[in-house]
Amino acid sequence: MNKAPAQPESLAHTQERAFIASVIRAEADALHLLLDRIGPEVHTAVDLISATAEAGGSVIVSGLGKSGLIGKKISATLASLGIPSHDLHPADAAHGDLGRVSRRDCLLALSYSGETDEVVALASMVRADGAHVISMTGGENGRRSALARAATVNLWVGAVEEACNLTLAPTSSTTAMLALGDAVALAASRRRSFTSEDFHKRHPGGGLGGLLRPVTDLLRFVVGRNLPVLSESLTVGEALHQAQAAGRRPGALILVDDTGLLAGLFTDGDLRRLVLAQEPLEQALRRPMREVMTRAPRTLPHTSVVKDAVRMFREFRQDEIPVVDERGRPIGILDVQDLVAIRAIQD
Repeated sequence: MNKAPAQPESLAHTQERAFIASVIRAEADALHLLLDRIGPEVHTAVDLISATAEAGGSVIVSGLGKSGLIGKKISATLASLGIPSHDLHPADAAHGDLGRVSRRDCLLALSYSGETDEVVALASMVRADGAHVISMTGGENGRRSALARAATVNLWVGAVEEACNLTLAPTSSTTAMLALGDAVALAASRRRSFTSEDFHKRHPGGGLGGLLRPVTDLLRFVVGRNLPVLSESLTVGEALHQAQAAGRRPGALILVDDTGLLAGLFTDGDLRRLVLAQEPLEQALRRPMREVMTRAPRTLPHTSVVKDAVRMFREFRQDEIPVVDERGRPIGILDVQDLVAIRAIQD
């Protein structure tokens, strides 16, 4: 079936695509300019956030309008990285919710102009109660704004040119504030030595959480349960007979030496090469496994997580991966289909 020839792009579409590119370019420019504005005040902000978490407090994030939405995302980033955080609407704070903030907490207050009345009032009340305030402002006067003066430390994103025509809606400025907030959150997490194991505790579900699951959770074939361990001194025929007696098996046989350490794998590929060899089949079946097995296969320690298995599969295309204990004794075998089943890789 012949395909219809591609239609030339209309002038309207060409102009629209160019406009979209200009918006993205404007937001990217705001981030490039932000790089030159990072000063020593960021260390103070990281100090305050880290100290708040160590003291058992929370980072309260507040802003109005689009700044408030950016604040919610920064708060979520903090919480994901092990730093207790929640957002607080500045108007609600003035009507009873200020009781959510204690002296152990720290307020991160966002206002590009630094003059948003509700946000400035909240920051002033929090400082009066003895808690620290980190402000995030922008614009020509952001560093001298009422919010900056009320804060313990001010983070300034600079005077940002908005991508939106006539600056009808915050665009580049909110992008810069989000990037700076996420960067400070990650720095505080790094300061506190937050690990992938800590991350997994807070993300047991989803794609990210799945990659941090222990590989031992995925093992369908486990030594001592449904995975036979065979001696490398057995003949091919003996090993195949013993494996058949064990019932369902993975796509490879586990071979060990006299001390019980993993010596090799006998894969379907090894069997195929043996059958296609020039020697008679009966003679091939009498050969010791140590002569025909795949020696010293790549393994995963039992402390590995799923992302380690995915990396090994993608790099080496190894469909069966033995999982071993700290001494090198096999405890199971991870089949590529186990990774497909949890959608860690595509079939």
